[in-house]
Amino acid sequence: MNLKKIFPIVLSLGLLTSISFGTVDSANAAVKTYKNCTELNKAYKGGVARASNVKNKGGKTYYKPYVSKALYDANKKMDRDKDLIACER
Repeated sequence: MNLKKIFPIVLSLGLLTSISFGTVDSANAAVKTYKNCTELNKAYKGGVARASNVKNKGGKTYYKPYVSKALYDANKKMDRDKDLIACER
């Protein structure tokens, strides 16, 4: 076997494996459940939206919400008006 042919294949597999495992760990680590809207708004001023296409049912908001399905799902209890945006301001 030729080392020049094997080395790029092994290197590619190593990079793909490390990238896929790294993104799974960082996604799970980023999800945090907050105690109340005051705490959540310290980190995310506009609240957290489940998707980028959701519309606010309430009044005028001053900040754009952060979009994250996982973060919204973890803090779903704080979406009182059920418009898929938790703690909007």
